[in-house]
Amino acid sequence: MKDWFARGAATYDESEGFMFEPAEIARTVDVLVDLAGGQGALELAIGTGRIAVPLAERGIVVQGIDLSEPMLEQLRKKPGGEAIPVAVGDMTVTRLDTTFSLVYLVFNTIMNLTTQAAQVACFRNAAAHLEPGGCFLIETSIPGLQRLPPGETFRAYHVSDTAWSFDEYDVANQGLISHHFESVDGRVRRVSVPFRYAWPAELDLMAEMAGMTLRERWSTWTREPFTSDSRSHISVWEKPGRGARRGVAR
Repeated sequence: MKDWFARGAATYDESEGFMFEPAEIARTVDVLVDLAGGQGALELAIGTGRIAVPLAERGIVVQGIDLSEPMLEQLRKKPGGEAIPVAVGDMTVTRLDTTFSLVYLVFNTIMNLTTQAAQVACFRNAAAHLEPGGCFLIETSIPGLQRLPPGETFRAYHVSDTAWSFDEYDVANQGLISHHFESVDGRVRRVSVPFRYAWPAELDLMAEMAGMTLRERWSTWTREPFTSDSRSHISVWEKPGRGARRGVAR
């Protein structure tokens, strides 16, 4: 992962996926503003500030935690990025001396933690940063196992004239490696990134172990219902305390 961050940070925000489209970022920020209720928010794995910068522009006081200096260098180059306080460290253990109404972790980043123990620790660290009644939000994909033919472990999800991307599944261990091949100046460059996927029910149990309960789950940032056909989910867990917070899903 460190090698990927070093090579990919400078062009990360130029990615062509729909997650980087201005309209999708705006929808994401709308939900986060609603959940923050005018109070402070903490982004785990803040990265280049793809979400944190526009969220701060909406008047939410944002702080962050991130392990990657190359990604944070890109954050600091953005207008307003330098003003966002960031602790450099592991999001599973790095502790700030304040609490927030919202902690969030977007774009499949929970899967960058490649053990169950690390994911459990992330939930506990998030809960420790929440005020009573605060919310922890995660956005992540649903494992594509239903699209795997029996006995197969690879699934191509992007193929073009110059780039090819494949997911390699280790079903027994809930493991996933995303392999990316790109043709650059006549040479093929490969990057492979490991992940650990978790089903929504497992994440709910992690939240319960951290003292939180499920409040909402959607399939998109427009709050479409989560169904058996959903390929991703946005889940919100609440820490017990001062009753329901602002931003109840519509």
